[in-house]
Amino acid sequence: MLTGKQKRFLRALGHSLKPVVTVGKSDISDAVIRTTNEELESHELIKVKILESCLMDRHEVADQLCEACGAELAQVLGRTLLLYRAAKEPKLELPKA
Repeated sequence: MLTGKQKRFLRALGHSLKPVVTVGKSDISDAVIRTTNEELESHELIKVKILESCLMDRHEVADQLCEACGAELAQVLGRTLLLYRAAKEPKLELPKA
């Protein structure tokens, strides 16, 4: 579980990131989960864009993706999510709790 200080730190880092995963009409499919896992493995912190064609609520998408990938939700801003999962050898050093 991320603390408020850690979430602020991740939001600051995520500001300049471009979305690497897109959730569209097919909602949360196996392909989206697989892609999200791969991106989290290599980057630790990623942005996910939810298209207008997605029928699910943005918070539902966030909950399902986090649960399926074992990630933490750092931010929901409009139709964009910021997800974090520490790698086996972390590149990012989060502030202490």
